[in-house]
Amino acid sequence: MTRLAEMLSIGQVAQRSGVPHTALRFYEEKGLISSERSAGNQRRYSRSILRRIAFIRAAQRVGLSLEDISSALATLPADHAPTKADWARLSREWQTELDARIDALQRLRDRLTGCVGCGCLSLRSCGLYNAEDELARFGPGASKLRPSTEGGI
Repeated sequence: MTRLAEMLSIGQVAQRSGVPHTALRFYEEKGLISSERSAGNQRRYSRSILRRIAFIRAAQRVGLSLEDISSALATLPADHAPTKADWARLSREWQTELDARIDALQRLRDRLTGCVGCGCLSLRSCGLYNAEDELARFGPGASKLRPSTEGGI
């Protein structure tokens, strides 16, 4: 029976994970993953890196920032694949944040029906973008869409 290689090249990791090699280099530059160098100065990754990459991609899909992802990965073992308990702990820690995001998206979805086609074309009076003109006190200029506890999004 053939034994699986413990170390993988960047091409093998890219192929197995579905993540382009450029993204792998970016993740490494940001400290999300790490590699060792071969005698020929080529990157070599531990097989367990595949789970870390899957975690990074899943966290990105739900909208977590690279900073949040990096903080979470810092709590995981670097020398072997995380356990089921590790993943459960992380998911509990993010539950509140994800619930808040889901709530904000549901409120946005519910308000879109009244907005699409209203024709207001006014960022000053738009109930979605600037509910009750709450940002007027900051003067002219760019504002940001943010959660509001007072009926806005």
